[in-house]
Amino acid sequence: MKHPYLKSQPDEKGYFGAYGGAFLPPQLVEEFERITEAYMKLRKSHAFLSELRRIRLHYQGRPTPVYHARRLSEAIGGAQLYFKREDLNHTGAHKLNHCMAEALVAKSLGKTKLIAETGAGQHGVALATAAAHFGLECEIHMGEVDIEKEHPNVVRMKILGAKVVPATHGLKTLKEAVDSAFEAYLAQLDTAMYAIGSVVGPHPFPLMVRDFQSVVGLEAREQYREMTGGELPDHVVACVGGGSNAMGIFSGFIDDDVRLYAVEPLGRGTKLGEHAATLSYGKPGVLHGFKSILLQDENGDPAPVHSIASGLDYPGVGPEQAYLHEVGRVESVGASDRETVEAFYAISQMEGIIPALESAHAIAYAMKLAKEVPHDAILVNLSGRGDKDIDFVVENYGVMTWPSEGDAS
Repeated sequence: MKHPYLKSQPDEKGYFGAYGGAFLPPQLVEEFERITEAYMKLRKSHAFLSELRRIRLHYQGRPTPVYHARRLSEAIGGAQLYFKREDLNHTGAHKLNHCMAEALVAKSLGKTKLIAETGAGQHGVALATAAAHFGLECEIHMGEVDIEKEHPNVVRMKILGAKVVPATHGLKTLKEAVDSAFEAYLAQLDTAMYAIGSVVGPHPFPLMVRDFQSVVGLEAREQYREMTGGELPDHVVACVGGGSNAMGIFSGFIDDDVRLYAVEPLGRGTKLGEHAATLSYGKPGVLHGFKSILLQDENGDPAPVHSIASGLDYPGVGPEQAYLHEVGRVESVGASDRETVEAFYAISQMEGIIPALESAHAIAYAMKLAKEVPHDAILVNLSGRGDKDIDFVVENYGVMTWPSEGDAS
């Protein structure tokens, strides 16, 4: 049986175990029912799937390769590291996998505009790209802090024709960008579709985005087996904020005897506001229209979060990630800001690949794991490139030479 897990989860109401669902204001219920009905038909439509395959091949440049990081593996002296190169996907990250598909869904519904939030800007750039490709308007909401931090991606969105709206309340990061985007969406239901940027939000978006991102895992599984004569990796590692790149690569291996690791941002400490490690420190709650595990303060409100990576500083996690964590199929681990920066320089200087800070979390954990399992193979989802992060890293951490003392012992 091929991928029975993917066929069994979620249930028809969008629940992965106890997590998921759709907790919506009355004015959105009918609209989300329309989106759900349309998507359930489109996901089985030959015309829709054929168009999506054409776009992936001729526009996105898929399949992206799996790459054996030989020099970094030798430098660590542990397991063999392999990277799924989503940084080579058009626009430089995995996000375009679901953005092009969501734009197709929007057009099928007769929409003329796409609205979304973005943290690191990769989803915003990808959605602005999709909107330009299909001739749709695009409105991206982004926290003021992230606008300053991820300036190159803001410029890209504007060049592509998107309107960038600053979120100026609260911590002015990803959670506030979602708040702002949903508020704007409520006023434009007739013409716009909210294109959620991860496996979060009300049903059907966790299912929809997982489906569109599963191409990453399906490609990686086939490519790795071809590279190794039919073997599978022992471990698959991905960073997790909302969880779209992780569910993408996990989808290819979830029914196999392969260990899966969700790498959360441990930030700079264990107190609330010093990290964004939802699975490690959160508890069940409802946020942005879905039930999941959330970081909460003493009043049960979303807690302040921190991560060096703007795409990971969210107080929640996708409901499927929460479910897989709860049932023990995915191991929740982490990497600190400092470990992430060291991994950023390690892969840059050992392999000539500058990763996104989000992806560098996964690489950082894989480098630690490699020393513990020296005879194994580890496949990492390198979910994005680091052009957007280079100024921030150099300004805040300086230029490092790797290995620094103790890094590759």
